Amino acid sequence: LYELYSEGAYDLIVVDTPPALGALDFLDAPEKMAEFFSSRLLRWLTTPSRSRLLSLASRPFYQVADRILGTQLLEDVARFFTLFQSMYPGFVDRARAVSALLREDQTTFMVVTSPEAIPVREARAFVGALSARHLHLGLLVANKVLPEGFSDRAALVCAEALGAGAPVLAAQLAAEEPAAFPDPARLARVLGEVATSFSNYAQVANREQQLLDELGESYERRLLVPHLMHDVVDLPGLLEVAARLFAS
Repeated sequence: LYELYSEGAYDLIVVDTPPALGALDFLDAPEKMAEFFSSRLLRWLTTPSRSRLLSLASRPFYQVADRILGTQLLEDVARFFTLFQSMYPGFVDRARAVSALLREDQTTFMVVTSPEAIPVREARAFVGALSARHLHLGLLVANKVLPEGFSDRAALVCAEALGAGAPVLAAQLAAEEPAAFPDPARLARVLGEVATSFSNYAQVANREQQLLDELGESYERRLLVPHLMHDVVDLPGLLEVAARLFAS
């Protein structure tokens, strides 16, 4: 990532990380690299090769470890890390440069989730991790969201009225258009199912909104992608999602 950035050949670099918990490893990698070079473990592994006194003191441990892990294993590891430590300045400087890059104004993060309990919980944890690390969250995308019409109070009242008045409405329609509606009882059942279905979807839509509200408002912008009638498995499907995103 840092090499691509340093080349200056790209106007935009997009890094697609694993899901939220895996993305934290990416964010913390530079700091962990710098911490490793200053860790007690690395100093302990490399000190015996530099100090004859400590080397003699640690020889019994090496001998026991060699019997278990193989001849000369730990001494080889110590020599390896001694050579590796010589690259300390380059690794640490690069790690600090990457950490600074992630916090620059030109760098922003985007969190994609769906309005379900587990994805929202993971997204909330990641949003909190970004805030704790002082990283900019520019965009929150919620995928597979029910249309806003299901959350409309007037629409819900209309659906409830339709369900309660289904028999009367069916009888009126059958009287006015007997050829189109020959069975008033069947029509009443259909109208009742439509009203019930809308009410059920309205409850789900309200729950989705509550879950998304749990993510707070630490993001700069929020976009919603509606629940499509088909799976997104090809380029036309991706273009449809893109059109809905940019239309927002």
